[in-house]
Order: sequence, then structure tokens, then C-alpha cells
Amino acid sequence: MRFALFGNTYETCKSVHAEQLFAILSNHGDEVYVDRDFYHFLCEAQCLAIEPAGIIDDLESLNIDMAISLGGDGTFLKAARCVGATGIPIVGINTGRLGFLADISANEMEEFFAQLHEGHYTVRERSLLELIIGGDTEHPSYALNEITVSKHDSSSMIAVHTTVGDEHLATYMGDGLIIATPTGSTAYSLSAGGPIIYPQADVFVLTAVAPHSLGVRPIVIADDKTIDLSMESRNGSFLVAVDGISQSYPEHTTLTLRKAKHTIRVVKKEGNTFFHTLHEKMMWGADPRK
Repeated sequence: MRFALFGNTYETCKSVHAEQLFAILSNHGDEVYVDRDFYHFLCEAQCLAIEPAGIIDDLESLNIDMAISLGGDGTFLKAARCVGATGIPIVGINTGRLGFLADISANEMEEFFAQLHEGHYTVRERSLLELIIGGDTEHPSYALNEITVSKHDSSSMIAVHTTVGDEHLATYMGDGLIIATPTGSTAYSLSAGGPIIYPQADVFVLTAVAPHSLGVRPIVIADDKTIDLSMESRNGSFLVAVDGISQSYPEHTTLTLRKAKHTIRVVKKEGNTFFHTLHEKMMWGADPRK
């Protein structure tokens, strides 16, 4: 098989997992292509003697079977951005903390790839948000977890005028607004009081960040609706974060969000369900009295 490998470039103590992964895939006769930044990190910063089949410059030209994310959920989101609309399934190896997306532990790598080569795995599709900034439909951005609009500083509130379909929903006054996919419902939105949503549900959730109103609660909407946002900010600008990557925009910039036409395909261990992940990662339903 041909794999594309992505990893983070700041956790030096985790490089041993990359060595183990290369050894496992080599034993299976696989070809491994490595993201250029990650390759330089492993070879130059970590002095690892790895010999990949090649360096990734143009993913679509390599005829890759699967991508591998080696890190935490942040690394998985980076891999998803690189994979884009190619349809390449992504395997998440977790060397981070919680690992909702990257849910295969480093200790399970050898067993997992043995099962994968025997065809014992599942692939699940996850929906994406498409973001159009200032009406620029030629250069949309995509989010697997969430898109967040927030104030630019800590001194004043931001007003987010929100329209769903053709109907005004609300003007959110506070620190900002999170628009999350079902996948992102267990991330920032959950921390802000949003609900957990089953990954294959055809919905989005809007969760206010520190709203200046007792009447504002998270709301779940069908994902066939278009969401239009316009902002008012005291300092004349605001921040937009797409899966955690932030950029500043002037106050008059409008945002349009909708469901993307393509999905991200996530590789899971056979028998590893969403509810199993909730039990394991979040102690969902655990009774401390037992």
C-alpha cells in the first residue's frame, strides 16, 4: 500500500513513534511518502535515518491509498486540510492527549496495521463546513471541526448578526459564535456548552461563546441551510478561526457558511464505534459510585 504521512513538528519526544511506524510499514512492504515539513523535522531536528518513498509536494499525483496522521487531533485536522477533496481515507495515530479523531494509540500501531492489511477496518465519512469570505466563492475554506467568529481583543463584545436560510435567527452579543459540524461537537463547542452530536447526523450546531444574555442557548440546525454572518465590533475588526487557524478581517466583511460538497473519510478500527469512543475518552455514562 501507499501511505502519506503527516505529523507535527514540535513534539521532539514523540519522534520515536515515527521510527516505530516506519518499521511496521516497512515490514508490510508499504511505500511511505512524508509531508515535507515533517520530513525535515524528523531528519534534521531529530536526526532520524528514515528513507521514505518520496516527499509530498502534490498529493493527488502520488496515487496514495491512505493518509496517516501521527500526533493528536490538531495533526489530524492538518492532514484533513492537505487531503482536501481527494477522498483519501485518513488513519489517526494518537500520540497526543484525548484523541477523538486520532483514536488509535501508538501502542496499537502494530496490531492495527496488521488488521488493516487483512481488510479488517471501517471507513466513515465526516461532513465539512465550507466558508465563503466576503463573497469570494473562488477561494473557500473548509473546516472539519468548527468555524469560530470572535472578538479581536478582550475589552469589548462583538455582535454577530446571524441569518439561517432566509430568516434572521439572532444577534449574538458576547465573545463570539461557534458553528460546528457533528465531528466538531466534541471540541470547542462542547467546551462552550454545546451538545454532543452523532457524527453522521445531518446537522450543524451554533454555540455562543460567553453570550451577554440569559436567553441564548446552543441551537442545532439542518445542514442543508446556508448561514450568513455580519459583524459589529468596537475596534472595527474580528477574528475567524477555521479549525483553530485564525485570521483577522475588517468589520464590514461578511461570511457565508454551508455544507461542503465533499467529505473527509476517517479510518477506524473494526468494532470501534462513536459510543465506544465516548465511553473511553470522556468516561461517558461512568458511575463513580461503582
